[in-house]
Amino acid sequence: MTNNKFIQKTYHLKGLKVRDFEFRNYGKELVLHVVPFENGCQCPKCNRRCKILNKTTQLREWRDLYVSGTTIYLTYMPREINCPTHGRIQEDIPWADQYSRITYRLEFLILTLAKMMAQKAAAKTLNMPKSTFSDLLHRSIENRREGHKIRNLKSIGIDEISYCKGRKYATIVYDIDKGRVLWVSKGKGRETIDKFFDKELSEYQINNIEYASCDMAPTYVGAIKDYCPNATLVIDKFHIVKALNDAVDELRKEEWRQLEGEEKKSMKGLRWLLFKHSKNRTKGQTHILNQLKKSNRRIHRAWTLKDEFEAFWDYTYVGSAKSFLKGWITAVKRSRLEPLKSFVVNTLEKHWDNIITYIGSHVTNAVAEGVNRVIRYVKNRASGYSNFDSFKDLILLVIGDLDIPAQIPARFRTL
Repeated sequence: MTNNKFIQKTYHLKGLKVRDFEFRNYGKELVLHVVPFENGCQCPKCNRRCKILNKTTQLREWRDLYVSGTTIYLTYMPREINCPTHGRIQEDIPWADQYSRITYRLEFLILTLAKMMAQKAAAKTLNMPKSTFSDLLHRSIENRREGHKIRNLKSIGIDEISYCKGRKYATIVYDIDKGRVLWVSKGKGRETIDKFFDKELSEYQINNIEYASCDMAPTYVGAIKDYCPNATLVIDKFHIVKALNDAVDELRKEEWRQLEGEEKKSMKGLRWLLFKHSKNRTKGQTHILNQLKKSNRRIHRAWTLKDEFEAFWDYTYVGSAKSFLKGWITAVKRSRLEPLKSFVVNTLEKHWDNIITYIGSHVTNAVAEGVNRVIRYVKNRASGYSNFDSFKDLILLVIGDLDIPAQIPARFRTL
């Protein structure tokens, strides 16, 4: 076996032939002089073999993998060809994009490592400066997502996240069925969400949306009603439960302010017990809450009403759910518990039509909460992002609707 053949098999150089090699920079770099194997002189657009026009173009170099302390480079002099369809054009380079300076193998490795670890650690693994790694990463993400279209969209969720200190927010649109991020943009106002419906979706796609979920923000509710007349709007269950928990907690605070000394200490840790779902409480915790019937009847009543409200989410028939909710609202109004009465007026009665739609559809933004957890992990891994575009690219890489590493040709997707 010749040295060239040995190098070709050792480094899994498929689709090209090694003509010669040399070491430089005191053995830290291995330069391989290669040529396309069996697929040279092909048009990069139609893959047709074409006539060579110019053999003396400029020598180009592509950075490849970092293996055993050695960085591999590929060199080749691309030829100019004449395609009957596309005219004078540079021949297809099988191991890299047309104008890229790195190989598909290195690009795939950069994308994969960026999904798993911080950019600083990934850059060190590939023996390159962090700035170089970051530049190659974001350029690759932008190139791979260029021209990408949203497809088969039936259910969407809209939410907001904080990406930087100083109350800086971004709007995120999810595909609820796939649990993937469709779109990210800076800001959380109406003009922000309008960009998604105006620029990212066609009229046909908008009319095909069946369900939409969001919190109670007028911005998102108004946008969905204006743009998606055929969609069933469902106010997110998570935000309704949170509003109820906040009302119960506000009552707890009112009662706590009126207590003194040992009585205050007796209420320590009560907040988290009140927040717990009935299925997640132990018998001992339920016993503690039941003792409030003697020590603080107002908090006990609020807790009882909160537990009773859990039954609403289990209904499957709209008529029965409405009857239950009306009865529960009546009980709250008679309880003289002002924080819960405010919850009824500002949440249940105000958004009645879009809360009842949960029954039968059971659409929630629970997927969004899971996605937000991944997004927070991405943000914390980098200790925050000063550049929003960089943060956006990482979100789309890690949990976007397009699997970006999978866009690399399959034979180059190796680690």
